[in-house]
Amino acid sequence: MPWARADGRPCYLVGDGTGYVSRLADEIEDVQIGMADALLGHAAELLAERRVTSAELHYLARRLSESLRDVMRIAESRGARLARPPRP
Repeated sequence: MPWARADGRPCYLVGDGTGYVSRLADEIEDVQIGMADALLGHAAELLAERRVTSAELHYLARRLSESLRDVMRIAESRGARLARPPRP
């Protein structure tokens, strides 16, 4: 699921992936991935600038870190749902 518990641990949805909560999680994941894509574009523009302050870079690094954490949670969640190929 695209969010974490109060203690920071990831939430996991148990079900067949067709219910309301599954659809809501999918929609939020889509938004988070879209935000990550937009942030990467902003990062490229900011880093192309000659005059960037340390405060701007710090803010960018924090947002990129948050976004990467979200995308990693999505990848882990979706990866866990993929069928594993049989080992030879």
